Amino acid sequence: MAAQAVIGLLAHVDAGKTTLAEAMLHVSGAIRVAGRVDKGASHLDTDSMERARGITIFASQASLDWAGTHLMLVDAPGHVDFSAEAERTLQALDYAILVVGANDGVQGHTETLWGLLERYAVPTFVFVNKMDLEHPGHDVLMRELRERLSTGCVDGAALLAGVEDMLEEAAATDEAALDEYLDSGTLASSTLVRLVSERSIVPCFFGAALREEGVDGLLDGVANLIAGHVWPKEFAARVYRVSRSARGERLAWLKVTGGTLRAKALVDGRNPHGEAWTEKIDEVRLYQGASFETVAEVPAGQICAVTGLSRAVPGCALGAESAGEEPVLAPVLSYQVIPSEGLDVTTLVRALRELASEDPLLGVAWHEQLQEVHVQLMGEVQQDVVREQLRERCGMEVSFGTGGILYKETVAASVEGVGHFEPLRHYAEVRLMLEPLPRGAGVEFGTCCAEDDIDRNWQRLILTNAMERDHAGVLTGAPLTDVRITLLAGRAHLKHTEGGDFRQATYRAIRQALMCARERGDCMLLEPWYRFRLTVPAECVGRALADLSRMSAEFAPPEATGEMARIEGAVPASEVGEYALEVARFTGGRGQLSLAFSGYRACHDAEAVVAAADYDPEADLPNTPDSVFCSHGAGFTVKWYDVPNHAHTEVDPARLRPYRPADAAFFSTRGT
Repeated sequence: MAAQAVIGLLAHVDAGKTTLAEAMLHVSGAIRVAGRVDKGASHLDTDSMERARGITIFASQASLDWAGTHLMLVDAPGHVDFSAEAERTLQALDYAILVVGANDGVQGHTETLWGLLERYAVPTFVFVNKMDLEHPGHDVLMRELRERLSTGCVDGAALLAGVEDMLEEAAATDEAALDEYLDSGTLASSTLVRLVSERSIVPCFFGAALREEGVDGLLDGVANLIAGHVWPKEFAARVYRVSRSARGERLAWLKVTGGTLRAKALVDGRNPHGEAWTEKIDEVRLYQGASFETVAEVPAGQICAVTGLSRAVPGCALGAESAGEEPVLAPVLSYQVIPSEGLDVTTLVRALRELASEDPLLGVAWHEQLQEVHVQLMGEVQQDVVREQLRERCGMEVSFGTGGILYKETVAASVEGVGHFEPLRHYAEVRLMLEPLPRGAGVEFGTCCAEDDIDRNWQRLILTNAMERDHAGVLTGAPLTDVRITLLAGRAHLKHTEGGDFRQATYRAIRQALMCARERGDCMLLEPWYRFRLTVPAECVGRALADLSRMSAEFAPPEATGEMARIEGAVPASEVGEYALEVARFTGGRGQLSLAFSGYRACHDAEAVVAAADYDPEADLPNTPDSVFCSHGAGFTVKWYDVPNHAHTEVDPARLRPYRPADAAFFSTRGT
């Protein structure tokens, strides 16, 4: 059987990534004529919005054969607004080709993509494109790749040709390889394959995709330097994208990582938050750009699209596949969605949530107090795409309000909370603990509760309720993050407890804990920060430093590079605004600002943001911290601060069990 690999193409916008994909398909004979991005005729940019804008918005697939190797290409979005879609594709890849423009070098978004490739341990090739344009030269570009990406970057063509200096550079990255080189004066091809697969070396190729120069050399490098893979026999797969076909069918795109995927088969799936489901696969499709063929089965190691999985979302694990990594990239802006006159808001929310099932980071929220719909987006280009999707799919016309920074909230110290829900003929009580986690950890869930205190089925239900929604903080109502929520105790009634009772008790317990933390001063507001690189003429450095200080940026001393100076650091996203345009103005067009999301940190002006939000957590009735108790056959409300005095449960440390995460094993019914 021929060697095969799923290989993704990634790049910053305008580096020529899709043009390279077209050239690879044409040079290999997979297509007769290479499509042109600038003419809206690319084989891989099949969506009308992609062709109109000349950018990749949605990941697309195609296959080619070269030198006995079968390559399945995934062309991932390059624009920063769609970097979350690019990140999701990484878990489907065996290898990646990172495209860099020779004319503008390594950009901030290139470094972001490189960091993601490192995080997901994807072996990578680099293709330096546009060598037919003005550029600083091969050696300067190689030096930049080594400085900005990896010291393991080596000239791929020289490596394949057995150039002594290049073999020595490759050997120096690995102790065993160095011993082999010193003993024999060369490196076996199997050693080079291993060094690439372990990310010890990064072969770099140079060319001009539009002219198809250097493309055959890149294909030779990939074919000779990828490793074979032995896949498990038990069926497993991971969903990395969900979309709609031209006929409106819901497609789940997945990588088969074990066994064989068969049409008409029942598959067990688990959503990223642990929700389990079983559904039947209808069709299995292999796509080549916009066209596809229907097949009966797909073996491990390949990618495909399937119909029939209505509950699958990106990040779902199927069969024996393990839970995936939580995404790093997330939207930092929140926009109000304004419906056109006569458009029912309920219908709009339903349509937006359908889009969110394809892109979970869309973050649709209905603000009851404001009577407004908000979505979380990466930027204005993504805003245009959402508007167009609503128009094409649903016939809805919407506009967007001014984008605001998407703040988040967390806790600075552990805090316990209790929620009770006992209107007439209902009963549930939940006690839990919120603990702070490191930045970027997200929200984790688990239990320390003994099963003889509350049955495991009730514990599963409580944790499912906790995991099914984002929880609002109590400073500004922003989403809660970087906390661990642990079930400590609970109580059900033999006769009166229903499933929805624990949902109410769980929500109230989390909210009550946050109110207690707020009273103690242990709630924190977080804001997104950008990593930046600012390049300005030497005479403008003083102005640039003053601007950065005013924006509360953190930065290293300027570095002189000829007539220009480079400043790198981090800056709050809320302070950036239109500063890139300002840089162009005060430098006469010679300056450049590049930005890349670097995560959330403590808000630099939290008091002002909280005051401006004017959020009253007790008036937010859908997120009430109060509880409902029953007396003499009637329910009555108890304010959050008095709930512990009325609660029916206590936490006995001696009865707590070791922490158990709410993972797939916990939710499994096997053996229980």
